[in-house]
Amino acid sequence: MKTITLQDFFLRKKALLHLMIIILSLIVTVLFSAFNKSSIFHEDQISLFLLLLIQLELFMSVARMIFKDLDPGLTRYDLTKIVLLRFGLFLVICFFIALVISIIFVCARSLIHNTEPAGAIINFFEEKFGEWLKGTVGGLLFGAAFFIFVQWQDALKREQKLREENLIFLNETLKNQINPHFLFNNLNTLSSLIGTSTEIAESFISRLSSVYRYIIENSAKEKMLLSDEMEFIKDYVYLYQVRDQDKIRLDISVKNPEIFFILPVSLQILVENAIKHNIATKNNPLNISIYTEGENIVVRNNLQKMASQIKSTGIGLKNLSERLRLFSGKKMIIEETDNSFLVKIPLLK
Repeated sequence: MKTITLQDFFLRKKALLHLMIIILSLIVTVLFSAFNKSSIFHEDQISLFLLLLIQLELFMSVARMIFKDLDPGLTRYDLTKIVLLRFGLFLVICFFIALVISIIFVCARSLIHNTEPAGAIINFFEEKFGEWLKGTVGGLLFGAAFFIFVQWQDALKREQKLREENLIFLNETLKNQINPHFLFNNLNTLSSLIGTSTEIAESFISRLSSVYRYIIENSAKEKMLLSDEMEFIKDYVYLYQVRDQDKIRLDISVKNPEIFFILPVSLQILVENAIKHNIATKNNPLNISIYTEGENIVVRNNLQKMASQIKSTGIGLKNLSERLRLFSGKKMIIEETDNSFLVKIPLLK
């Protein structure tokens, strides 16, 4: 929904994050110093400041590694389970990092004061470990509460944004497909077919009804099997091929469509965009290719731009790109050359 933004949160504005860690370490040190009525420049307070600073920096590094490569396209149950498991692992690793760093500090201070490191470590575990444990567990629990709050806020914002984008998409899709112009063209084609080719007319009616059924039933869904989307796009392009007498050619080479998912009606937006902005004639047909490339599906067409371009709001491609970013955290890639226009959409597992 980048965004699950766990990794984004830990990577965002690195310089500011480091500054916040320094300030937080300083605040805790000052408060601890005031509570114990000691000088902030006392050796114990300086050690506490450095200890907190190093630990927090290491915790951020661990977080970046643990929370990377999350797939927001997973179901909420699976995603929640993975996040909780990784968060549990994160807390355990942080606990042991804190313990190791504390022991290193104990050894370093013993060397500075010319005392035996082994004795200092034994003294730490016998006399100070209980206090250290309370402070460390308390700090980690505070971090856990902060983590949950950040994720809750992030999830609410992402959900609201995705809901808004889906409403825009649904409205635009239905408006484009149920507008009088689209109906008039297809009904006019159907009228001429009934008088000349009954068999093609029946096929045209069947494909037209399938297109409307798919759009109405699936536009509001989060994702569709790629195989279902491919069947829909074949029906959709067929309507244009019959109407324009094969001036539009479609070539499909998609591998394993039954194991991937895609945002519903996304291919239709790209195909419609190609048809709307390009000239198609029998001598120079519009060639549309749909094929898989790794874990992307590519829609490519040859460029034959109209002399007078149809005014476009750009809502279709922009909305599709934003929905994909919110839902999966992945980016749609658009490439245009002198001869072709190409769009890559990351597939969802």
